[in-house]
Amino acid sequence: MTAAKAPASTAQRTLSIAMVGTRGVPAAYGGFETAIEEVGRRLVDRGHRVTVYTRGSETRERTYLGMDLVHLPALHQKQLETLSHTGLSTLHTVFGRRPDAAFVFNAANAPFLPVLRARGIPTALHMDGLEWKRSKWGARGKAYYRWAEEFGVRTADALISDAPGIAEYYTHQFGVPTELIRYGAPILGEMPDEGVRGLGLEPGGYHLVVARFEPENHLLEIVEGYRRGTARLPLVVVGSAPYSAEYTRLVRDAAADDPRIVFLGGVYDQDLLDALYAHAYTYVHGHSVGGTNPSLLRAMGAGAAVVAYDVTFNREVLDSQGWFFESARDLTALFAGVEADAERVAQLGLSARERASEVFRWDRVTDDYESLARRLADGRSVHDVARRARRATGAWSSQPSHHAAR
Repeated sequence: MTAAKAPASTAQRTLSIAMVGTRGVPAAYGGFETAIEEVGRRLVDRGHRVTVYTRGSETRERTYLGMDLVHLPALHQKQLETLSHTGLSTLHTVFGRRPDAAFVFNAANAPFLPVLRARGIPTALHMDGLEWKRSKWGARGKAYYRWAEEFGVRTADALISDAPGIAEYYTHQFGVPTELIRYGAPILGEMPDEGVRGLGLEPGGYHLVVARFEPENHLLEIVEGYRRGTARLPLVVVGSAPYSAEYTRLVRDAAADDPRIVFLGGVYDQDLLDALYAHAYTYVHGHSVGGTNPSLLRAMGAGAAVVAYDVTFNREVLDSQGWFFESARDLTALFAGVEADAERVAQLGLSARERASEVFRWDRVTDDYESLARRLADGRSVHDVARRARRATGAWSSQPSHHAAR
């Protein structure tokens, strides 16, 4: 089965584009939603019609930043929320006015691709990170994600990866090409410090962590490594754990009532969160299974020097301009070292902001989405090549081949 070809080249005409598979906009949750908001609004500015399928929105507005919104329900159950909403979104897309192209986010939604393509809707699947490695999924959930990953490879017209490491994974595991389309980074200017001071913190006087409480984000190692050392500046932890009560308990127990460790919980005021990034002495990034992580990009755009878990994804995003750790023991030494080298911290903060502004730009990301949408609408597809793809038997690792901290 191949996607229907457009009657003529789309190089000049405007397109109708559907965005399916996320919580939608306004962005208030994660990287996918932010990407849809930033890319969708720019596509609209370029004259395209963008339809975004949403769930759980506090408002029922029919448009947002020029994008058309379709509000549909979902089953409020962890394993079924995304799939139920995407199923309804797929039906709405199929029985409505046919878009020129559809972007489906999250490999878990792969089972709906044949339905879209049967309607003649060329479809790109954004694969995200290595979701089957996440601890929040049990054995069945991980098995499903591995199956959906392979099914998506065999049924999509195009596959989107957000980092070179993810692209390498799909080349290694399935022998198929992907479209490398990054996320953009918000470049933060001078941020007021009243909110930071209101939390009892001093600007430039704390280490910051922003993450969900999940093992693959290595919060336990970060807290343990910090507590064992003699760091002077407090460690500020922002985040919550909707599905990880036991892991949250382990992290808090590891803190052992150390007064230097401050748990703020979830911070949903974006201005305050941006101020926390902008006024941090360092940003500590423990994520290990994603691709290009939006939290890391936001820290870079804020000019924060970064201490990151040592995986290929993080090294590539930072261009290795940071400090890297693999264990709590590494962090104990790193915290002491960075506090003794304020000049290096300032230098790496500037380098991070420069890289964010040069490489991770939303206008460039939009160029890539627009180009892909036009190619899809013109009938370009990897389906004939990828439909027989099977997973390789050899293992693939996101660990870099070198581990030196800089």
